[in-house]
Amino acid sequence: MVLHPAGPLTSLAHGIGSQHDLPISPFYAFAGAFAALFVSFLALGLLWSTSRFRGARSGLALPAALQRVADAPAVRTALRGLGLAVAAAVLLHLLLGPDDPARNPAPGAVYVLLWVGLVPASLLLGPVWRLLNPLRTLHRLLSRCLPRRGLDRPLPSRLGQWPAAAGLFGFTWLELVAPEPASTTTLLIAVTAYATVHLLLAARFGERWFDDGDAFEAYSALLARLAPFGRRSDGRLVLRNPFHGLDATPERPGLVATVCVLLGSTAYDGFSDNPSWINAIQTSPLGRIPTATLGLLGSIALVAALYCLCAAATRLVSGPHPGPLTAFAHSLVPIALGYLIAHYFSLLVAEGPRTVSMALGTDNAREPVPPLGPGGLAALQVIAVVTGHVLGVVAAHDRSVRLFPPAKAVAGQLPLLALMITYTVGGLSLLLN
Repeated sequence: MVLHPAGPLTSLAHGIGSQHDLPISPFYAFAGAFAALFVSFLALGLLWSTSRFRGARSGLALPAALQRVADAPAVRTALRGLGLAVAAAVLLHLLLGPDDPARNPAPGAVYVLLWVGLVPASLLLGPVWRLLNPLRTLHRLLSRCLPRRGLDRPLPSRLGQWPAAAGLFGFTWLELVAPEPASTTTLLIAVTAYATVHLLLAARFGERWFDDGDAFEAYSALLARLAPFGRRSDGRLVLRNPFHGLDATPERPGLVATVCVLLGSTAYDGFSDNPSWINAIQTSPLGRIPTATLGLLGSIALVAALYCLCAAATRLVSGPHPGPLTAFAHSLVPIALGYLIAHYFSLLVAEGPRTVSMALGTDNAREPVPPLGPGGLAALQVIAVVTGHVLGVVAAHDRSVRLFPPAKAVAGQLPLLALMITYTVGGLSLLLN
């Protein structure tokens, strides 16, 4: 959160700026959050007795002409070329530009335009990174130029999204823990290693590796589940209720890990500016990097442990289910989105234009200015967190009434409600403390 913008080096050193005494009463924030959760839970229990979300089967078909444009080879080629050109520009800035994020747009392009900018882009337009991903484009170009040695090997089904979860953890570690995350040397090493690993794995398993193996594609696709535009199961481009897209989230291995990395790393990001944690890092006998790494891992593990306990309690109350962990994992996506908006909105609208201005060579780029006053930003952050949890309650309720008998469907959601309250208390505490 950036209420009083720090310098570019400070804000990019851990992904966000610092938080300062949000001008909102904690009592009213917590009371409003609890009221919203309880009212929505009671209303759903009384008025929502059958499942209403139809996943990938739903949506109002958009005009065929619009779909032809969206699927046109020329459009897709142009988008791939755009992604490759931007990646090349960032690489040139890393190689030739000054090692100063105040004068080099490359750190801002990675930590602001890519990491944070993918949130609104995916939420509005769908899984855009699949078309822009320069690694996917490079793989296609290399596949055409180099001779093939047999067929691509099939991906193990048990692998699922675990590689994406590991990649997201690696990126958040780079952003929040690495000693100089905005250094051109650090970013060059990270980008080179990431590209090399994924291109080698794509050469082994084929282009479908990027669907679940690439962290940013999985990140973009997950957020795109809440986009108003999507694909129906027959491939038709449709305008849909975002809940239908969320309900269509595949229950795959690693899904829970991916969402928990998003939630846990964002929570750690909010906690990392706490004076007590800064003091603990500085005085730890392990050193700053190991201590911060353990803190990041602990935050993710806490989020995951609470969800696993909730899944076990739901199974105990409602009866056995073959996939209790993944069945309700989709309900965590709007919660993660709420946290991302609350923590990174100000960074995107303040540092994003400045990064673009530097990339275009504009002299004397303006210092980032807060888009909202302290009161407006505080209200936006609280509303984003609470709304994300309410949407999570709705998604979980619809899944519960579909999976369990009516007599146990509402009771089975009590652990989920407890989980939502716990996450809300934690999220608001990070914002208001």
